[in-house]
Amino acid sequence: MGKFYIFSIKKIFLLLFFISFAQVSAQMRSKDFSRIMKSKSIYEIDGFLRVAHPNDSKRLVLKPRLVELITEYLKYAHPADSRIPELQEKLALLKTKSSTAITFEEMQEAIKQKQIALYKEELRNGPRRYASGGAAASQTSQTEAGVVQNMSSEDQADYKAILAETPTVHKEKTVKILNSLFDNDPASKESIVMVENKSACDILVKIEGVGGLVYKLAVPASTQQSTVVEKGNYLFSSSICGAEYVSQKTVQKAIMVSLNNK
Repeated sequence: MGKFYIFSIKKIFLLLFFISFAQVSAQMRSKDFSRIMKSKSIYEIDGFLRVAHPNDSKRLVLKPRLVELITEYLKYAHPADSRIPELQEKLALLKTKSSTAITFEEMQEAIKQKQIALYKEELRNGPRRYASGGAAASQTSQTEAGVVQNMSSEDQADYKAILAETPTVHKEKTVKILNSLFDNDPASKESIVMVENKSACDILVKIEGVGGLVYKLAVPASTQQSTVVEKGNYLFSSSICGAEYVSQKTVQKAIMVSLNNK
């Protein structure tokens, strides 16, 4: 049986942050930095700077050395080197910070900004198009067997209708989502719901409230989608690769729903 998780976005980010912090802390406790001043290793110096006391005098020497080492590496790196993006990000952080370590608030803001960039791109270039299985429609065409087999005829019709909505309707929804991402007012009557589909099947998520209030969100496989809902109590339901899932959630702030059939 699969698992159906619904967490508040803040709790998810906080959990990931603490896990990462715990892993780094454990590694640093067992790491011997007694010879760190002689080190020419990018990752060793980076590791030291991430955990060293802010007033440690070694920082005055090691931070410039790390910047120099990363700059030199990037200068001669092969274009296909998989470490380039990571090292570029480290270099960018070091230009404004004492180390590459980031706080929970910075991590949360970075993820939020990625969401904003995604929806801004949609406003410029139009909605993303998907074939069955979550692949972009511009790629090799696929049959719609995944949709047909894993959804009822009613859900299949709703799923297709949502993905086929007019550019005007899609733009209105995208603007609303962006406004919600920018809105930090706790008195707001609406909140954003993000659904991450980690399964191999396209899904339709129903978010049902009181008085016949229903939101439907089409989420292709291995993608995530968002919608804005009125704050309140909701019943989340979906069929994931043929398995039915139902969960109740009170939406008073932005939440992420992560779905998987594994």
